[in-house]
Amino acid sequence: MIVVTGAAGFIGSCLLGRLNQDGLEAILAVDDFSRSDKIPNLEDKRLAGLVHRNDFHAWLEKNHRRVGHIFHLGARTDTTEFDTSIFDDLNLDYSKRVWRAASRYEIPLTYASSAATYGDGSLGYDDDHDIVQHLKPLNPYGISKNDFDQWALKQEKTPPYWQGLKFFNVYGPNEYHKGRMASVVLHAAHQIQTTGCMELFRSHKKDIDDGHQSRDFIYVNDVVDVCIFCMLKRPVSGLYNTGTGKARTFLDLVTATFAAMGREPQIEFIDTPMDIRNNYQYFTQAKMTKLREAGFKRPFTELEEGIQEYVQTCLISGDRA
Repeated sequence: MIVVTGAAGFIGSCLLGRLNQDGLEAILAVDDFSRSDKIPNLEDKRLAGLVHRNDFHAWLEKNHRRVGHIFHLGARTDTTEFDTSIFDDLNLDYSKRVWRAASRYEIPLTYASSAATYGDGSLGYDDDHDIVQHLKPLNPYGISKNDFDQWALKQEKTPPYWQGLKFFNVYGPNEYHKGRMASVVLHAAHQIQTTGCMELFRSHKKDIDDGHQSRDFIYVNDVVDVCIFCMLKRPVSGLYNTGTGKARTFLDLVTATFAAMGREPQIEFIDTPMDIRNNYQYFTQAKMTKLREAGFKRPFTELEEGIQEYVQTCLISGDRA
């Protein structure tokens, strides 16, 4: 059996869909299941069962011999949340319990870390373990993820195989419920449908033009490919960047969204909100050498290709993965 925590969320539900496509149905979905806007992500998924996250550890104690892999993708991901107690509970303490259980029962573990751990990027975007203790994330979410990475690297008792995947800017189906934290692709498609125009944040750095803030945008299908690779190929335990290795501008992204919708670009620039301006990342780009050397050979989806598929098959039609 495969366990997926955060199963009703964005990446978790897409992983469920892929596992089903691959003929796997012995899957336990773990989440809190309290948000009605996330429940549609579980529609048509073939599962062995649902377990509330608060009941998961008791379930695992009784059923651990049936589990072959745990994907721990559940987390609080709101980068604008500043109540550290929420992150301490859900991202740090809960993850430690999952780790300890996977170690005790000798179950391979793949968990979600984040590119938010890299902070302003002054130390680069290299998934070398030696820099983890020196990273300075810009918000409590990133701090919680980096704190867990540091903790994991110090543990003598570990799962038999484990990978912490540093997800970069993921976009794709099943992110409807994420609100402000959803990808710019989703927000762009909605704005364009509603107003015919898209607003982008103005650059507040003299050496970067408006719209040329850049991110390593990765299609969720590629993220799922990396998860499946970790389960099947069991690369050396450690942290792995999960991006494309290619930074693209927000202008590129929005232009591709207009194209996927068959419209001419109409873009306006607005000031970056003050509550995020000081902690705003202007550039991210994953160094992907480690994952490639571990044997992951699949090419990553080009931004224009991923946006076209996402917009035309999901955002315009309303379908989910």
